Amino acid sequence: MIENRLRCEILKDRIMEAKEAAKFFKKDMVVGASGFTPAGYPKSVPLALAERGEKGEDLGLTIITGASVGDELDGALSRAGVLKRRYPYQTNKNSRNGINDGSIQYADMHLSHVPQWVKSGFFGNIDIALVEAVAIREDGGIIPSTSIGNSNVFVEKADKVIVEINTSQPLSLEGVHDIYSPENPPNRKPIPLTKTNERIGTDYIPCDPDKIVAIVISDIKDKTRPVAPIDDISKQMAKHLIKFLEKEVEKERLPENLLPLQSGVGSVANAVLGGLVDSNFENLTIYSEVIQDSALDLLDSGKVTFASGTSLTVSPERLDDFYENFDKYKDRVLLRPQEISNNPEVIRRLGIIAMNTAIEVDIYGNVNSTNIMGSKMMNGIGGSGDFTRNAYLSIFTTQSIAKNGDVSSIVPMVSHHDHTEHDVHVIVTEQGVADLRGLSPKERAIEIIDNCAHPEYKEQLLEYLNGSYEICASKHTPHSIDKSLSWHKKFLDSGTMKK
Repeated sequence: MIENRLRCEILKDRIMEAKEAAKFFKKDMVVGASGFTPAGYPKSVPLALAERGEKGEDLGLTIITGASVGDELDGALSRAGVLKRRYPYQTNKNSRNGINDGSIQYADMHLSHVPQWVKSGFFGNIDIALVEAVAIREDGGIIPSTSIGNSNVFVEKADKVIVEINTSQPLSLEGVHDIYSPENPPNRKPIPLTKTNERIGTDYIPCDPDKIVAIVISDIKDKTRPVAPIDDISKQMAKHLIKFLEKEVEKERLPENLLPLQSGVGSVANAVLGGLVDSNFENLTIYSEVIQDSALDLLDSGKVTFASGTSLTVSPERLDDFYENFDKYKDRVLLRPQEISNNPEVIRRLGIIAMNTAIEVDIYGNVNSTNIMGSKMMNGIGGSGDFTRNAYLSIFTTQSIAKNGDVSSIVPMVSHHDHTEHDVHVIVTEQGVADLRGLSPKERAIEIIDNCAHPEYKEQLLEYLNGSYEICASKHTPHSIDKSLSWHKKFLDSGTMKK
């Protein structure tokens, strides 16, 4: 079986156990690892590295990935004290705890920035690229598994490459990748991508076989995250979103088949995108980061004709069936490096409709999508900024309340700014839709309070807005500086934002 996957003769004597491959890692190394939300990430070698940490060895590794990865990497290395520094996005509770208690240094980054930083040396030298693959070609080219992320850039820039050939990943994934890597300035050329389904590169990651120092055979499946069932709140948000898009078509601001869709990760994003299955829209396309369950539902229903992303992140409940029946999707999905999937140039050219989730939104349209109560990192900005800033339409969804109603997701001022009012076009909650395009700050505030705030908090929000307008010398964006974050302080002190 391995002969079908390892086709380069000179590499066959570099097959070794994960513990042997782990010996290539030395203290303070910078490691680029495959993986994106969490799909296609290495598993066996990180577990062997964690064993070294558990025995008391101080490795202090810097780990750079595409986005979030599974517990075998982020979780195991965090628990073992191996992870010193992390970029650019994570969702693991152990790494999150380490970030928030200060034991892991973390810099939240726009995902489209990471590959250029790697290529330009901003992270320093990349000592090892650790990537998962389904196979290695005769010429040493690496065929990725369920994600690409930054794998191609890590392989290009690293001193050494270690490949985990994962036999649990189907060989039918071969051919679904499209690897294209722009040059650095001043030699960068326009990315020749004008349609969602166009191929512009190779279906493998080019690699000099001499750089590959170890090959580990693994059979550990992706530990993807389950998605919550589509509840009534999500259905209501989807209903509002569909109605808004239908009106945009009526006003001839969108074509009948819309424009390529992008959706953020997670249960809410999955549910809202999935709502399009029951819409009247046809011949849709997806140009996003993650192809998750709702995208498969749209492909199955015939609503979506093609989906482009950088990872295939399918819930655990559907993963086996997806692998077994991948052939029915193969000609309708394409995986690209995140340098392309998240590229501002391409996003602007294709006219993406970006749909991402917010933790909280303030009355003027600023969005916090990363930090709880202003300082506790949740996951990171991910690709939401890449798409929001460059989208034809940028849309944020959130339930209007959280914590059983003790938290309003619409607040006077967000406790952390990720997306400013300049980039946020539309807010959707289960209460309704706020279209902010062309509105002044005070007009935006009224639109958001009237249409998106929960009834239990509308009076409080209007009270804040009107009170700020009365006391503030400038009437353009009135804020009461001493009260703007008082809702957050009240929650921290008493457990509720309610009066």
